[in-house]
Amino acid sequence: MNTSITHATWLKAAETQKLIAALETARADGSRFVGGCVRNTLMGREVDDIDIATQLTPDRVTNIATKAGFAAHPTGIEHGTVTVVVNSKPFEVTTLRRDVSTDGRRATVAFTEAWEEDAQRRDFRMNALYADATGAIHDPTGGGIEDTRTGRVIFIGDAHMRIKEDYLRILRFFRFNAWYARGPVDPIGLHACADLVAGLDTLSVERVWKETKKLLSAPDPRASWEGMSAIAARARALPELSNEARLDALCTLEADLMLNPDPMTRVAAALTDQQSAKTLANRLKLSNEERDRLVAALGDDVKITSFLSMREMRRAIYKLGNEAFRDRVMLAWAKAGDKGQQWRALVAHAQMWTPPKMPLTGDEVMAAGVPAGPKVGVVMREVEDWWIDADFPDDKLSVIERLKAVAQGLA
Repeated sequence: MNTSITHATWLKAAETQKLIAALETARADGSRFVGGCVRNTLMGREVDDIDIATQLTPDRVTNIATKAGFAAHPTGIEHGTVTVVVNSKPFEVTTLRRDVSTDGRRATVAFTEAWEEDAQRRDFRMNALYADATGAIHDPTGGGIEDTRTGRVIFIGDAHMRIKEDYLRILRFFRFNAWYARGPVDPIGLHACADLVAGLDTLSVERVWKETKKLLSAPDPRASWEGMSAIAARARALPELSNEARLDALCTLEADLMLNPDPMTRVAAALTDQQSAKTLANRLKLSNEERDRLVAALGDDVKITSFLSMREMRRAIYKLGNEAFRDRVMLAWAKAGDKGQQWRALVAHAQMWTPPKMPLTGDEVMAAGVPAGPKVGVVMREVEDWWIDADFPDDKLSVIERLKAVAQGLA
């Protein structure tokens, strides 16, 4: 197993080199890259965020960054984190920490200079890998490098203790298995999750929702989802997401057709109806946008079948919007269980066709002799219905003629 990541593009990037050089000038080998950027590089995965652990205090990090001409923001100063921005590229720089006390949701920390202490407070061995400025890997737990090689998600030290420090680690265990596991789940970690599953009740709903979306963003989350159900973690944290058969069918469909997964479509698949969507949205404090999308995806006001005509397809997209139409197609397709090209055409059309705007304004309606007030809306809707039935003609003259006919009928 390669114990160096000198080849990593992000490590060689000018912004990365400028920042690590400034930190190293203040203290040699006092700052190392940590976590996801190291893990993902070793596993051949894409790297999004770059985190740095340092023996320097937050004040020193801020001073060093400012003197070097970088922006420094105290984004998590209570935990020792300063976000340093170099040429628009953000880096989270966090002082080494050790836990002083934990309550299952959050930790009180103290700064330390010991890499081993910082590593011991992390969750999984693959997340406690550090890389110095040269790209050499440091593995304080002694198992992180091996875990990235074998695709094993293993807690650091005593799994029960790690979970009691933060019960979100139960959900993270399943999420990391969905993303990184290449073999059977670690039985010790699974047993600890099962023993402590009641701790999920103490978590904030915002953290549960965020972790759920990350889990359902994995290429194939089914094994982890089934594992959560087996130990009652899913029922405990996400009781509304009980439609496992439809979620499984959707994931199978996505895999067979190599479709990019959408976590919100998967959430909709795991819900049973609009009421369960509303219940989930209220309980987990979803955004209005997320709530509206789930409710729309589970509506039955427009029937979706694989044999919709082009006109029916456009009518449905106009009424529902592209996103809701696509969600409903995916759910109906998963339920149907076939791989017909008709379904694929519906999805493609939802992505390609942009519904036109109704070519009529309220002012134009009143100019046709309709008095201001409720009748304007009545006329607008009647003309719009005609326009939709005519398959959205791009013909202003025809629309105005129809308006005149409708207005005369109301006179």
